[in-house]
Amino acid sequence: MSNGSGSLSGLTEQEAKEFHGVFVTSFMIFTAIAVVAHILVWLWRPWL
Repeated sequence: MSNGSGSLSGLTEQEAKEFHGVFVTSFMIFTAIAVVAHILVWLWRPWL
């Protein structure tokens, strides 16, 4: 670390906010796909 005033990641606040937005969006899409996949498998072969 050169001056101690930067973040640990080396990103500016704006870059960090942009990355966070993309991360949250991709996580929501992944979660939605996983939920749909579980529902489809449950309809095909219920496990309970």
